[in-house]
Amino acid sequence: MQPRPYEPNPHYPALGGDIVAGWHALAATLPDEPTVLAVEGPAAFDWQALVELLTSALAARGLAVSVTDVRTHLAPWASILERTGSPALADDPDFDRLAEGSLADLFNDIPAPDRTADGVHVVIGPGAALFPHDILWYADAPKRYAEASIAAGTGLNLGQGTSDRPATTKRLFYIDWPLLDRHRDTLAGRIDHWIDCQHLTTPAALPGAVLRHTLSDLAIRPFRTRPTFNTTSWGGHWAQRELGINEDAPNTALGYELIAPESGVLIGNADAAVEVPFQLLVALHPQEILGAGVHQVFGTSFPVRFDYLDTVGGGSLSVHCHPRSDYMRDVFGWPYTQHETYYMMVGGQQNKVYLGLRGDADLEAFQREAHEAHHHETPFDIESYVQTFPAEPHQLFVIPAGTPHGSGEGNVVLEVSATPYLYSLRFYDWLRRDAEGRQRPVHLGHAFDNLAPDRIGNTVRNELVQSPRRLRKGDGWYEEVLGALPEMFFEVRRVALEGDCPATDDTNGRFHILNVVEGEGVDITTENGHRHTLAYAETLVIPAAVGAYTVTKIGNTTVRLVKSLVR
Repeated sequence: MQPRPYEPNPHYPALGGDIVAGWHALAATLPDEPTVLAVEGPAAFDWQALVELLTSALAARGLAVSVTDVRTHLAPWASILERTGSPALADDPDFDRLAEGSLADLFNDIPAPDRTADGVHVVIGPGAALFPHDILWYADAPKRYAEASIAAGTGLNLGQGTSDRPATTKRLFYIDWPLLDRHRDTLAGRIDHWIDCQHLTTPAALPGAVLRHTLSDLAIRPFRTRPTFNTTSWGGHWAQRELGINEDAPNTALGYELIAPESGVLIGNADAAVEVPFQLLVALHPQEILGAGVHQVFGTSFPVRFDYLDTVGGGSLSVHCHPRSDYMRDVFGWPYTQHETYYMMVGGQQNKVYLGLRGDADLEAFQREAHEAHHHETPFDIESYVQTFPAEPHQLFVIPAGTPHGSGEGNVVLEVSATPYLYSLRFYDWLRRDAEGRQRPVHLGHAFDNLAPDRIGNTVRNELVQSPRRLRKGDGWYEEVLGALPEMFFEVRRVALEGDCPATDDTNGRFHILNVVEGEGVDITTENGHRHTLAYAETLVIPAAVGAYTVTKIGNTTVRLVKSLVR
């Protein structure tokens, strides 16, 4: 088998039907008799444009149309703020507690819509499915669109009117998305059409039965999610140069290979595809994807993520830590915390990884200098307090919550980490400015509240910079453990394929995640006959339901895979 380049748009065929293209084709699926059509979707979305396009398509069929916008039945904005706010974090500019409860809690009333005698009554907006209806459509755009619209000042938060601006990414991340995701997942089994509105004038949709048939098939075979690469002030250019990604962008700092709350799966082909949230697949098939034991512990939260931190030709990341377990639960509302690992895809002896406290670190002085930097823009030497290690290629650094850390410039880190990804509590960010010229925020209160004083001195090297431990081997291949700690629920392994004989493996009731970190790629074959190739730098989910599978290298050189699983 010939090697292939990195594929930025992996897609899987729709099963049991075809993609429906355009509003007129969607309108043609509606019955002739009077109908109440509920159109659900996100809050940061152009609902007015959708109504105009859909109304035009229905009118072309000769159907009378009336519309209810459910957003007019939401509680007033001040009441929504009161219902969803966290008193402890009310004045925090960057973080909030994850919203609890349901979307229905934000409505003052949910009346029955008027049924027209000879046409379609369309109920639109987030929460439309709460209103009595005959047919349910879900109009979606991937979360990256909502974030971009709020950053641009055009989007609105859930329940917010135009006079209540500005919208914030703080509410989007911690209030809107949790409420909307939970609501969406409850609807997954009865959606009649899933509509991808990335191109709103020419949407692509899947009939509900086709959506569910396709996702049930994906739940028992290997698959990739669609990667997304984002720009930041410290970003590098490795993904542009090596993978051909976003070559016109300022940089490719963050590569979201697999981050469950934001990742999507493409269903269709190279000409027409519908992007469906990965989390929807997990919600529909948690036991098949996660495995019974993992599902029991984590519910429908897919608990491990893979992403890239690219500083090649860029700058160092901030030095930061992540919330310790009790703080994450009690303050931020997550049931598990953001333990991480750094696997060095690209690095060098001269490059740095910041990790753990120095043995002689004066924590009072550290806090004092960090405050001076934040309030008076006084630079200081972070290496007086935090250790550095050579960023040797293929070294793994283990980063339990509370450990100060960061990647230096010139590296590519494959982060293999717990799924929470929005809680980088910064100690120091080099007095760096954002695109608008403002000093990037640090979070000294949260950061020092979570600093682990026991991650210090020689214990850092001994416990967090681990040597590989051989686990098993076969003819021309072996598997080793690279990093594991008692307090971390996942571990990181590496499989080396030196010969032509396939390596054998089995999920044993727990999902696996694979990434090709060296070599041209692999071919994966499951016991029930599914095959999937994986090229350099790509990430693959092996659902728990797969069971036994083999991995065969592509090309003539050694191939190395990073593998992670819940222990």
